[in-house]
Amino acid sequence: KKKLFSRKGLIDATYLSRTALLQVESLEEKISEKSELVRSKEHLIKLMLNNEKAVLTESNTVTLLINGSEAFPAMMKAIQGAKEFVHLEFYRFDIDETGNSFRFALMEKAREGVEVRIIMDDVGSWNFKSKYIKEMRSAGVKIFPFMPVTFPWITNKLNYRNHRKILVVDGMVGFMGGLNIADKYKYGHADLGPWRDTHIKIRGGAVAAMNAVFLTDWYFVSGEVLTGIPKYFRQEKVKGDTWIQIASSGPDSDWATIMQVYFSAIATARKCIYLSTPYFSPNESILTALKTAALSGVDVRLILPEKSDSVIGNWNSKSYIEELLETGVRIYLYSTGFNHSKYILVDNVFVSIGSVNVDMRSFDLNFEITALIYDENFAEMLHASFIEDIKNSYEVILDLWKGRTMMERYKESLARIFGPLY
Repeated sequence: KKKLFSRKGLIDATYLSRTALLQVESLEEKISEKSELVRSKEHLIKLMLNNEKAVLTESNTVTLLINGSEAFPAMMKAIQGAKEFVHLEFYRFDIDETGNSFRFALMEKAREGVEVRIIMDDVGSWNFKSKYIKEMRSAGVKIFPFMPVTFPWITNKLNYRNHRKILVVDGMVGFMGGLNIADKYKYGHADLGPWRDTHIKIRGGAVAAMNAVFLTDWYFVSGEVLTGIPKYFRQEKVKGDTWIQIASSGPDSDWATIMQVYFSAIATARKCIYLSTPYFSPNESILTALKTAALSGVDVRLILPEKSDSVIGNWNSKSYIEELLETGVRIYLYSTGFNHSKYILVDNVFVSIGSVNVDMRSFDLNFEITALIYDENFAEMLHASFIEDIKNSYEVILDLWKGRTMMERYKESLARIFGPLY
């Protein structure tokens, strides 16, 4: 693994370390001006400054985007309005109606002289054939697959996938969340029904932090060095005071950084933990933290999909339900389509929202990104969205759940063994 990612850490570690250290030293003074709720999460900010060098950005605005019906038009508008550059990085980029609409818009901007750079995961975007890449390059788009897999049965590259979803335009606006670029994220899944997802739009200093993650990945796939160029790291002045840290993790990280902040947020929660994830395969630390929080009187609620696009993953998720219910965790199965949202909300002030699932792949194997948001107003909006999703779900009752068949229990047990691989 070290050999695979020896060139990955391009961003100036000395600069980030120095900035993070200064922020740790000055945090106490800055946070004294924030609300009591934000101050209660100071330890999470320090954790990410120390383990990830995730610089704290203080002046941001965040817009919640529900489903592809809200996110895709906002993303397209940003792309069409680009003046200098568009940086796009996605796990899945399909050749279909939705994918082509983005593809053609990106090629048009490149022809206009806008710098367009695209990273797509080679496994997730398996149907993005070389002829489409050549077509886009002919239009002036710079595009690279992430870690191409030629012989999947004899390489460990298959394990390490880029699951990030990033769009940065002109350094002024950034988008991230659970959506990939494909028809099903807009029109729904043929077998599962409507596709429920959550995305966000960010303006402010956090956009530069998002772009830093992209540029590190860009160097890895292309060898092109773009750090230190001011236009890629401009700081737009916005009328917002939302604190955000952009956290990334992957097999090239020294620590399981995102897992650590999830664990710390859950373990130190005092009022509530609302968690939405399409794939639930927690490690022992996260599982114990959730159960301990519930036993301590914290309102712990979890939304999982009733049906999933991963059969084994779905049975694996359900294998944890009984032991969580026994500790007081409330679990809801989303039954109005497929819920692909990926976020955690703690104590109505801390939010992590991005590409991260609560499973081994996201915590240990995939390249992921999430926005850590410290803001009561945004937390309130996400809380309202969570409650709406509960209305489209049914609560799992322990006594009834214990009555499931032996075959269902067998599938759960079998999936528990193989589930973490999916």
